[in-house]
Amino acid sequence: MSKRPNPLDRYARDLPPGQVTWIGLRPQRRQPLSPVTSAVALAELGLEGDHRVGKTPGSGRQVTLISSEFIAQIEHFTGLEAIDPGTLRRNIVTTGINLNALRRQRFRVGEALLEATQLCHPCARMEEALGKGGVAAMLGHGGLCAKIIEGGAIRLGDAVHPVESSDDQ
Repeated sequence: MSKRPNPLDRYARDLPPGQVTWIGLRPQRRQPLSPVTSAVALAELGLEGDHRVGKTPGSGRQVTLISSEFIAQIEHFTGLEAIDPGTLRRNIVTTGINLNALRRQRFRVGEALLEATQLCHPCARMEEALGKGGVAAMLGHGGLCAKIIEGGAIRLGDAVHPVESSDDQ
């Protein structure tokens, strides 16, 4: 069964690489994320040490990403001066790459190959975390959900870059 080509693929591959600036793991459900300097992405499972590992094997929400540029937009819309990345409950923060352009694309983060499955929409918990209007502030700026195609290490400072479909076969 062949995968239908994504028309955005030809544009996404021209993006300059981004960089990982923050990584967080949540050892238990509804607990705060703990910042770490590296994580191991486990193919089809999630990030080692994160509570979601193995809960929904093969799902499209094994890891979540948000960009520092999106965080700046959320700060602007909420009026908050600085938002700790862990507050937004995403696993990886990037900078320098338009995450929305990676939707439905495969991309490398460090040694791991990910596939963005959908936009990561804010949940109602963002109202309590960010205050009234938190969910509205995150709309369109919530980042991506992704599944892990190939596992590997992800470290602070690692590159984030799209791959062409033929590059990851």
